Amino acid sequence: MALVTPLSAEHNLETKKLAEFFNETLGFCPNSVLTMQRRPAISKAFINLNKAVMANEGRVTSALKRMIAWVSSNATGCRYCQAHAIRAAERYGAEQEQLDNIWEYRTHPAFSEAERAALDFSLAASQVPNAVNADIKKRLYEYWDEGEIVEMLGVISLFGYLNRWNDSMGTDMEDGAVESGNQYLGKHGFEVGKHDGSQY
Repeated sequence: MALVTPLSAEHNLETKKLAEFFNETLGFCPNSVLTMQRRPAISKAFINLNKAVMANEGRVTSALKRMIAWVSSNATGCRYCQAHAIRAAERYGAEQEQLDNIWEYRTHPAFSEAERAALDFSLAASQVPNAVNADIKKRLYEYWDEGEIVEMLGVISLFGYLNRWNDSMGTDMEDGAVESGNQYLGKHGFEVGKHDGSQY
């Protein structure tokens, strides 16, 4: 069981309505949101922030945003968010070669230089201490405008919140997320870890 038990999706009708967003992105409402709704103001604010961050205002595609989320979650070690991000990337049309080789994004030909710059930004921004520097900035500006960079950092920051929430909470991983994690990340030792319901 997680640190705090998720509530039923019926617990807060406003949250339930907002959470329909996740039926598109993941195919289910995440247990993290069902736990947040113990304080509905938090669950509602989180869902609205998620929707704003994931909206497409420029050339940063929905698939790339989810791959940015995966790199960030991988950097911090949150298995729950890694599985969710790779599942959402798949559902939003990431190329099969990219999904199969996300670990090798720096060298695999399925990734463009623009995508590599975005994913390196995610990795640098997710480290402690933060590793964003003049070289990262230079590479970003070669391919992306300032609004698109803000979109990317929105994703990285959103997943910074989620990584801390889910790893501290030991949020139980849903079957669909486990399936995607095993499919795309299993060859590199993906495991559910503390998110299998046995941590606490």
